[in-house]
Amino acid sequence: MVMFSDKEEFKTAFKNQLEEKLGKTIDTASDFDTYRALGSLIREKINKDWLKTNQEYKTNKTKQVYYFSMEFLMGRLLGNNLLNLNVLSLVEEGLADLGLSLSELEKKESDAGLGNGGLGRLAACFLDSLASLELAGHGYGLRYRYGMFDQHIIDGKQVEFPDYWLTKEFIWEVRRPEDAIEVRFGGQVSSRRDKDGKLHFKYENYEPIQAVPYDVPVVGYHNDTVNTLRLWSAEPSVEDTMKKAEKEGEFGHFLTYKRSLESISDFLYPDDSTEDGKRLRLKQEYFLVSSGVQSIVRSFERLGLPWSSFPEKVALHINDTHPALVIPELMRILMDEKGIGWEEAWEITQASVSYTNHTTLSEALESWPVGLVRSLLPRIFMIINEINERFCQALWKTYPGDFSRIADLAIIADGQVKMAHLSIVGSHSINGVAKLHTDILKEREMKRFYNTFPERFNNKTNGITHRRWLMHANRPLSSLITEAIGDEWVQEPKQLNKLMERKDDLSFLDRLHEIKQENKVDFSNWIKDTQGISVDPDSIFDVHIKRLHGYKRQLLNALHIMHLYNELKSDPTLDIVPRTFFFGAKAAPSYHFAKKVIQLINRIASVVNNDPDVKDYIKVVFIPNYSVSIAERIIPSSNVSEQISMATKEASGTGNMKFMMNGALTLGTMDGANVEIHDLVGNDNIYIFGLRSEEVWDYYRNGSYSSKAVYENDERVRHTLDQLIHYSPFSRGETDFQEIYDALLTYNDEYFVLKDFASYLLAQKKVSQDYQRKRQWNLKSLVNISQSGIFSSDRTIQEYARDIWDLQRVKTLK
Repeated sequence: MVMFSDKEEFKTAFKNQLEEKLGKTIDTASDFDTYRALGSLIREKINKDWLKTNQEYKTNKTKQVYYFSMEFLMGRLLGNNLLNLNVLSLVEEGLADLGLSLSELEKKESDAGLGNGGLGRLAACFLDSLASLELAGHGYGLRYRYGMFDQHIIDGKQVEFPDYWLTKEFIWEVRRPEDAIEVRFGGQVSSRRDKDGKLHFKYENYEPIQAVPYDVPVVGYHNDTVNTLRLWSAEPSVEDTMKKAEKEGEFGHFLTYKRSLESISDFLYPDDSTEDGKRLRLKQEYFLVSSGVQSIVRSFERLGLPWSSFPEKVALHINDTHPALVIPELMRILMDEKGIGWEEAWEITQASVSYTNHTTLSEALESWPVGLVRSLLPRIFMIINEINERFCQALWKTYPGDFSRIADLAIIADGQVKMAHLSIVGSHSINGVAKLHTDILKEREMKRFYNTFPERFNNKTNGITHRRWLMHANRPLSSLITEAIGDEWVQEPKQLNKLMERKDDLSFLDRLHEIKQENKVDFSNWIKDTQGISVDPDSIFDVHIKRLHGYKRQLLNALHIMHLYNELKSDPTLDIVPRTFFFGAKAAPSYHFAKKVIQLINRIASVVNNDPDVKDYIKVVFIPNYSVSIAERIIPSSNVSEQISMATKEASGTGNMKFMMNGALTLGTMDGANVEIHDLVGNDNIYIFGLRSEEVWDYYRNGSYSSKAVYENDERVRHTLDQLIHYSPFSRGETDFQEIYDALLTYNDEYFVLKDFASYLLAQKKVSQDYQRKRQWNLKSLVNISQSGIFSSDRTIQEYARDIWDLQRVKTLK
């Protein structure tokens, strides 16, 4: 795509946009005006290729994948779109000529509140790679009015404020009311047989809700492909709500009823600790699935092909279990609306649907009470029940008399509908997201399913888009790489391994260090401006940014800092490499333990940062409201990447890949994709500690782990933990951290924090020792960058397209 022939053409177009669309000049426009003008100008250019791409898919009846996910953590789109359109430098220079700063304009765009953690960021990377690889792939999600929450730290505690990210216009979306879909909840289902004995179902007295799509363009890198992220919004029609008000004679409650329906797309992950919360969560999931599948079926019918061709033209992908209802919803449409028999509908559904598992945590493998599903989705429950009956009958034929196996694999059991089981049974492919994770699924967590369907299980190690996380987030490093090895790595990121040719080039290693230092200075200045905290750019930047959860073990990091503080206080002459510990994390509002860990981290920061004896050696910064845009600032400046989850618990991780690609060294357990990073860079270029997965399983089997024994035998552990409940600078003589103490000792340390404590301390000391040998450290950094190309999401998506979705590249005609 050629957008502007030169800088002058851009400047003219931009000034015209300001004047014609906003009635402003550069002198009278606000920063947000100029952002809107720039965004709308770019959108006009994108729209032409968006239209051509869709026409190309339609004309050639291209097979398309629809990626269903409850989260799409897109981050800001302006800079990424400029990069992919190959006009980033031109626009930046043109704006500078006009006295404007592109980086300042980018800040006017809110981080879209469409996701929270790795699940949503992975989905965003996948959409970028699909478009950049010229593959027909689209995202289907919800247009949340509010993100998870806006995190504030008040008196050291997390306080949740509404994240109304749509306060200002989201310039990238296009509302498509003409494509609205009706989604139905509640009501009753009746059946009758026709004269041929065929069963027909009638759905009555349901609650209709209108799903309105908002489309966001997904721009491919340096090509003409523009795919779509379709976000559904619950927007009840005035006609339906007025009919209900008239029927019930409650016109005064019109707005209340309208708001209750709109609440379906209000919040990302509403609290499901209550019955009302569970009901809303399930409503959200079906709302996404039903609107999406109905829309896809409508598009397929326009092709004029037989229903048997559906899997040849459509791939439906379930990102974790949240969209598992894709399976019964497609069955419902095929049978009830299109008149297809069960066997054929089931064959079409299985051949079309694939499922990615993202976790081994039992609490994250969704299940819903039978009564809730039956009342809210009566026809869907009937279909799930029939799927379960037929599946169990098939198991009985294969394993006659094996009641244990059948009970273990059943989709409906113990009064619960098990969504992971539904996803497996109704899919032709089930994949894990790292080699270790997939092995755990096959050998342990889903062993019986693997034994039943071994051909369906496969691994697709996660990836990240190197375009955003290296080329956009760390342009100085990206430029240095291109100077060293040329620019072929941009299209073929595995070619980053050519950097190893520069391993003996001391000037190159020095330049690598200089760029890291420049990034650290920039980030230090940002921290000073936003947090009012001065940090030393010459200190080790030790970074732990991810969702706050017990298994991710931010607590282990915090206890280590307490131990360092104790060492410095007992021996002020201690020779220690200055270190700054950065944390960024949100805890789910109802996850009380995680919120206590955040409080502890902030208490530690308060103690350490204000103690004149230690503040020049260690400093702690908790960055509130962690987001994609914050990650883009901190990752390029990081020296140490904390990936310290308990072995067997982290499915993959993608933060570890972003840090690696930006030259930070991993300090981590042999968990998730850390295993694959270790295999690539070798023992000397990563800091591995802690229990291995086999050892964790052994403890689980024999139940021999005793956290109290660790506490009693390790004075460092004992002293540190006692500071949580006895009078100390950290406890202040209060009981704020009793819950953490009890979790570690009374309840035997579920995530082996104390067991790995000694090993973690040794690894941290090794980090400090190695960091003092600058050129050796820079070489380790180079090794990590050079081996990171395999973790590009382009590689991951190529594997999905080849092995699961059967997609072919489509060149959009100019």
